[in-house]
Amino acid sequence: MRKKAANPVNKRSPAAAPAQPPVAGLPEPALAAQAMARVLQPLARLMIDHGLQLPSMVELLKNELVQQAAAAYGLADKGSSDSRIALLTGVHRKDVKRLREAPVSPSTAVPLVPVAASVVARWISEPRFLNADQTARPLARTPRRSGVGEPDFTTLVAEVSRDVGARAVLDELVRLGVVELREDGYVALKTSGFVPHEGLEESFHFLAANVSEHLATAVHNLAPDRQGPLMLEQSAFSQDLSAEQAGQLQQQARRLWASSLRQFLQTATVAEQRSQADAGPKHRIRFGVYFHDALQATPEPPPELRPAAKPGAKKRRQDKRKPAP
Repeated sequence: MRKKAANPVNKRSPAAAPAQPPVAGLPEPALAAQAMARVLQPLARLMIDHGLQLPSMVELLKNELVQQAAAAYGLADKGSSDSRIALLTGVHRKDVKRLREAPVSPSTAVPLVPVAASVVARWISEPRFLNADQTARPLARTPRRSGVGEPDFTTLVAEVSRDVGARAVLDELVRLGVVELREDGYVALKTSGFVPHEGLEESFHFLAANVSEHLATAVHNLAPDRQGPLMLEQSAFSQDLSAEQAGQLQQQARRLWASSLRQFLQTATVAEQRSQADAGPKHRIRFGVYFHDALQATPEPPPELRPAAKPGAKKRRQDKRKPAP
């Protein structure tokens, strides 16, 4: 292993630096295009894996360009005309008009997923629901099954939401493989967080939520007219690792995340309680982590270290290409 590094926001390597330093507050289309090319690599794989072809994705992109331009780049007290949106986005004015007049499609979000995730978050962060070693304690399914002073699963769900029944949340968590319902009537958490083992729809829900807000953070930090301070968006990397060492680092990352998640959720629970009396605008936040492991490209050796070609090899190749008489 040769190198460990963190990537501060907006850091550029010397090779990627432009000939002239960028002017603060001005767009950087060339740099943005270079970054987009790399961002699009996993998106292209997602498209191919799940049968999304170019025409449907072009339509999606047109729609989002129009919606974002109308929502965020309108003129004061005037909004945005179709012509202005077409100028900002490059989408034809006829398409702008069509997309703005199209009915809004119903949300495809999974209603139980946010509630189920919030239940697990409270379960692993609230001291009443934890063992002495800070692991999530098994909970009796209902108050009648619990001992005196013991918390139960029904109460846990009611503290998170009164709009969804505890039975529905339990069935969803069991279906996703997040909890197990024991024979003694207790519910036990299988993992240290909300990590569904089943449910493709739920996995896509979190792909949309997590990746879009991670990318939105980076876009905010790079906005020419950014308002407010930079948001946290950093990572660390290591290379030249064996498969065994990469696997050990992944396990370490999971342990660090489990500890950080519990501490963060405890603080967030207190923050939510303190915010209830505040009548001002409300904010939502997301704090996440990821770990990526991929084969490292093998660099080509410099010319002076490459094996020399055998004498006559070039001539034989040329002779082979000659047409037959």
